[in-house]
Amino acid sequence: MFLSAISNRFRRARRATIALSVPVIAASPVIAAALVASLVIAAAIDPAIAAGCAFAPQGEGRVTEVIDARSFRLDDGRDVSLIGIEPVPATDTNANRAAALAAIIGGHEVTLRGDDDTPDRYGRQPAFVFIGSSDPPVQATLLAQGAALVAATVADKECAATLAAAEASARIAKRGIWADPAVIKNTESPGDILAGIGRFSVVEGKVLSVRQAGATTYLNFGRNWTRDFAVTIPKRVIPVFEGAGIMLKSLENRRIRVRGWIEARGGPRIEALRLGQIELLGEN
Repeated sequence: MFLSAISNRFRRARRATIALSVPVIAASPVIAAALVASLVIAAAIDPAIAAGCAFAPQGEGRVTEVIDARSFRLDDGRDVSLIGIEPVPATDTNANRAAALAAIIGGHEVTLRGDDDTPDRYGRQPAFVFIGSSDPPVQATLLAQGAALVAATVADKECAATLAAAEASARIAKRGIWADPAVIKNTESPGDILAGIGRFSVVEGKVLSVRQAGATTYLNFGRNWTRDFAVTIPKRVIPVFEGAGIMLKSLENRRIRVRGWIEARGGPRIEALRLGQIELLGEN
């Protein structure tokens, strides 16, 4: 099972560490702090993890400007967006969310890889980004620092496992965003979840019931549909979960971790369109 494979990578990742090297940048105290953190964090990424996301080359160039938490500009004028991750939610303590990315890639020659280099609606080229041939993708480095969240948008299993393991290493060590226990929302507090409407969030809780209504399956975490949290899964997506050995009805009374964009449809909702959005956490 794919989720079991990811769990095995998590365990291996806890036993191996590498030191992350970054360029020297003379900048604000926020960026300086991010630089120091990059130098001392032991990212739990084993050699197999580091080899992930090795898609076809899409070009290379030198980074001349970091635009925001996941995009930058190359010396040939191209704007690039890091795919597979979401920036951490903005807070008073991480107001300059681009600092972590700047500390890693600022001024470096980078290689772009991916399976589609079609620019997004903002004109940015989506890619996995590498500094050295043997280094993990920049996305994995940010995740291992707790400076990003897995977006669960990557279909390739090996690459998805690479990103998931990197995030897990930060979560286990309580690095970056994971130092704040409130970063994972509790389904027993739907008001806290709803406060993040329109944001990408991580939510944990026990599935109370699984119900189908029309073309949608609901994973319900409470009995009041106008107030409590639920995960919605369109009928067309169900074969993806079943193909991975996950029968949705079997999730009743199971604890899960779900990630996605918070919507308000009655109570707070996350629509699960991809397998990686749902992670099993244990038995009853």
